[in-house]
Amino acid sequence: MTVRSFTQARIYDDFDTANLASLYVFRINKVEKRIWRWTGQGQSRTLSLSPIFVPSMLHWLKHYRRALLPGDISAGLVVAMMMIPQGMAYAMVAGLPPVVGLYASIMPPVVYALFGSSMTQSVGPMAIISLMTAAAIGPLAAPGSALAGVLAAQLALVAGATLLLCGLLRMGFLANFFSRPVMSGFTVGSAIVIAFDQVHTLLGAPIADVLKLHVHGPSALLGVGSLLLLLLARRYLAALLRACGLPAIAADIGAKLAPMLVVLGGIALMATTSLHDLGVRTTGAVPAGLPGLNLATSGAHWPALLQPGLLIGFMVFLMSMSAAQSLALKRNEKLVSNHELIGLGAANVASALSGGFPVTGSLSRSAVNFAAGANTPLASLITAALLAGALLAPTGWLALLPLPVLAATIIVAVLGMLELGIVRTAWSYDRSDVLAWAATCLGVLVLGVEAGVIVGVALSMGTLIWRASRPHIAVLGRIAGTEHFRNIERYPAATQPELLILRIDANLFFGNVESVSERIECELRTHQSARDLLLVMTAVSSIDTTALYALAELNQSLKRRSIGLHLAEVKGPVMDRLRHSDLLRDLNGKLFLSTAIACDHIQAGQR
Repeated sequence: MTVRSFTQARIYDDFDTANLASLYVFRINKVEKRIWRWTGQGQSRTLSLSPIFVPSMLHWLKHYRRALLPGDISAGLVVAMMMIPQGMAYAMVAGLPPVVGLYASIMPPVVYALFGSSMTQSVGPMAIISLMTAAAIGPLAAPGSALAGVLAAQLALVAGATLLLCGLLRMGFLANFFSRPVMSGFTVGSAIVIAFDQVHTLLGAPIADVLKLHVHGPSALLGVGSLLLLLLARRYLAALLRACGLPAIAADIGAKLAPMLVVLGGIALMATTSLHDLGVRTTGAVPAGLPGLNLATSGAHWPALLQPGLLIGFMVFLMSMSAAQSLALKRNEKLVSNHELIGLGAANVASALSGGFPVTGSLSRSAVNFAAGANTPLASLITAALLAGALLAPTGWLALLPLPVLAATIIVAVLGMLELGIVRTAWSYDRSDVLAWAATCLGVLVLGVEAGVIVGVALSMGTLIWRASRPHIAVLGRIAGTEHFRNIERYPAATQPELLILRIDANLFFGNVESVSERIECELRTHQSARDLLLVMTAVSSIDTTALYALAELNQSLKRRSIGLHLAEVKGPVMDRLRHSDLLRDLNGKLFLSTAIACDHIQAGQR
């Protein structure tokens, strides 16, 4: 007999989904008010818990239609078939037993479906995050040991808590901290590291022996054969299926399932031949049954896991947002970065509690999910249910999975991460981005994956600051017969010797104000006959205190030289702030609505 409390009965019997959402918001609001009453904050609070803690599932379930179900079912089935070899392979990259990859593929997508904002994101193990996990726990525990499993789950807990805190603090802007070239360099470097780490497993011999061309023959034959099959399938299988009459989408999905077919073929070979007796290693026994609640932690290792956990949390968000944004554009959906932080944070906490390791959204897996017909996160719930069913069923067949085949699937998977096209684009467009790409890639290869993240963030922020500190400033002239003013280096525009017109194409702040002041003085030295300086502020959206003082000093300097300082086309928000300063009162010139009016007025006064 099922017993429900009065509150539960009221919820399920008297409320529809919309009312349930309203009730949820009401409960959160009560908690929020208590928090702010406890902290002594009044009504002018800036922190609100309600929007990010309302489960997104309440929204998409409310609007779910039966017509969406076939697509979600097919996508769930396809991704489940893809996740079995992929999850086990990425667990091996992380230095964990393969079954842990399946554990990390069940609860995280379920929890992400509850809070995440992407309708087609597939959350689970991912190559780069697995590599970062291995780098974090490798020095602390032997690969495959019980302690390694505890530390991996602990790492997921740190990453999840970090993401939840960032979501609560509305820190979705963190997704902008990596430029595209830097992200590509990090990805390429990580892919090379992952592929190199799998060579010894692929060939069945330690890397020192491999370098001497000493390999284990049966393992190498099986591994290299699987690698060739996967590469051929990656290149030709989709076209072959299309030639056989399959629709393009179905052919592409079929090609994505090639790793599962190769894995099944490897298992069949191990079951029907004597490869095991010849020394080919397999995954070993895979425990049947669902993962239990994992509360194990190692108190002595918390300090060592904090920094890598923070970095992994950052990369989880960055990579998941990249995958989700590309799909959101195709579906014309709105992606809420703060909801993503909460969804990914909760997913990683769920992975920790179910004995998994850090997870994120995968672009390749999400793309397959989308192409297979996924319409809502129900597809991920179906995937999780099928994977749970696979663990509840007899798992003896998984124990026969040969490790060289698994290594081949990893190598082929990471080959798809080699984004070299962006290097060609950046080389012809902005070569400083190529240097950033190369530095980040080398940082990962030489210093390690964690240092590579730091190098990438430092380069992204450094490039941003460097560019912001050197704003574009144009000398303007008037296009004959019009009221348009353009850069005299690009247009045949007329200038007046006694009037210097400069357009500042950036916000003014402490980082660029010195450069702006130097450029203004340089132009004044070039135009020594100028008696008036007109600054066109069309591109200036903010002026900080340092820049305000610099403008005041410029005004006084020009006043001593009997040169007027005028401002034109100042934006409303900037003007609102300038009214609270002394600059407008002391200005050695005037304010003008437009550049044309300013030019006519100043020239009339000079005559």
